[in-house]
Amino acid sequence: MVKRILLSLAAAAALAGAHASSAQTGGHEYTITMSSMSYGKIPSGLKVGDTIVWVNRDTVPHTATARDKSFDLRIFPGKTARLTLQKAGSIPFICIYHAAMRGTLNVAAN
Repeated sequence: MVKRILLSLAAAAALAGAHASSAQTGGHEYTITMSSMSYGKIPSGLKVGDTIVWVNRDTVPHTATARDKSFDLRIFPGKTARLTLQKAGSIPFICIYHAAMRGTLNVAAN
């Protein structure tokens, strides 16, 4: 009985380690800079698990807000925010403070 429990625990630990390992390796990291009241170049080739670092180089706050409400980042002047992409698809986003600021993340599944 003890041997079976230990084997079950070892198997669970191995599975958890494999899952944690793949999650930790994650994807690539990309940067989108906000300056002159616009978003910089939107990276191509995005995949689920990639991270976007949003950098606000303006003197006013901005947001990166998904139209489907899947993310809503508030980024103050001189600050950054990180977003790990959770789902595949075409995700339009806007700055809720500045109507001309808009873009689309095209995210592929892994």
